[in-house]
Amino acid sequence: MNYDIKDIKLAEHGKKRILWAQKEMPVLEQIKEKFAKEKPLKGKKIAACLHVTTETANLAITLKAGGAEIYLCASNPLSTQDDAAASLVKHYNIPVFAIKGENNQVYYSHINSVLKIKPNITIDDGADLVTAVFTKHRELLKDIIGGAEETTTGVIRLRAMEKDGALAYPVIAVNDALTKHFFDNRYGTGQSTIDGIVRATNILLAGKVVVSAGYGWCGRGFAMRAKGLGAHVIVTEVDHLKAIEAAMDGFEVMPMKEAAKKGDIFVTLTGDINVIDKHHFPLMKDGAIVCNSGHFNDEINLEALKTMSKSSKIVRDFVEEFTLKSGKTICILADGRLINLSAAEGHPASVMDMSFANHALSAQYLVNNYKKLEKKVYVVPEKIDREIARLKLNAMGIKIDSLTAQQEKYLNSWKSGT
Repeated sequence: MNYDIKDIKLAEHGKKRILWAQKEMPVLEQIKEKFAKEKPLKGKKIAACLHVTTETANLAITLKAGGAEIYLCASNPLSTQDDAAASLVKHYNIPVFAIKGENNQVYYSHINSVLKIKPNITIDDGADLVTAVFTKHRELLKDIIGGAEETTTGVIRLRAMEKDGALAYPVIAVNDALTKHFFDNRYGTGQSTIDGIVRATNILLAGKVVVSAGYGWCGRGFAMRAKGLGAHVIVTEVDHLKAIEAAMDGFEVMPMKEAAKKGDIFVTLTGDINVIDKHHFPLMKDGAIVCNSGHFNDEINLEALKTMSKSSKIVRDFVEEFTLKSGKTICILADGRLINLSAAEGHPASVMDMSFANHALSAQYLVNNYKKLEKKVYVVPEKIDREIARLKLNAMGIKIDSLTAQQEKYLNSWKSGT
């Protein structure tokens, strides 16, 4: 079996952590048991470009249980958990191409490696895999029946492809499932972003001025958690509706050029480029901490910062201190990469349980329905979304009411009035 990981000797530790995560992923576990019996993915080859973590390991194991042949590479150079990668190779016979800290050249070589499988389905976190197929490996398109995308950033790229007529096969926007973005983006990103910041800096958030760049689902979650820890939270936005929501939720809202003067800690959560730009850095306080929890590290204009700086040095793991020509210092965490996966362990397994359940069932949906689908971006079918919610509530021991026949009739009728 071909693979490229850091050290196979890390496998035993990795397996313990994969099994620990499995305990918090009851929905995916139920799907895995069903897949093992029914083999809905039998004969299908899946290339996956995802954060290689213990939670992702459980998704890969589930897809293999469903009969798929799966190859996995990293969707971020700093997010790989090397022990999880080793365990997938040794204990589950799943080829993995991922090493924490790999450079860009290795990163893209790993993407090419998983595409050698000639996949029928692609699973992406940021659309790098899809982009590689469309730009460099178009010969693979004849075998691909569809794909799935995990993130807001990736869905934005895919919708742009669809608009330009460049999308060559149907892709399911797993990110847009209610059981994904309501929980993964809000509760997962909210907690794990703070976890990454604290692990990297050991800083106290209480009393600090924290700037959340963006108030989408990720921004909402982070702002809520930072406020809960005693921080004064400022939100910056470009969307009028989201800005109103942030204000109504009790946060101060202002442009970044104003927030730059006030913030102690800055977090970008937008999916766009240069959200913190060259004209913002000189306005910041000495020692300001800047990090990203969106997707790619170009949310922060690092090249501009390097040009503006007279020196830089690593002061802690995942903390690089840049000294501007004025003498002021700015600390960048994890090279602007995802702070929650670079300096911490990413989202808790119980959150990823729903996200990866969507991926598993979306793969099954593609196998069953790809002949009917157009070359478009599709949302996860509501039936799948609701079934995942039902399974999650059941696993949590939570029961809810059901509509009576009379109530259903009332809701479906226009004749009943006050």
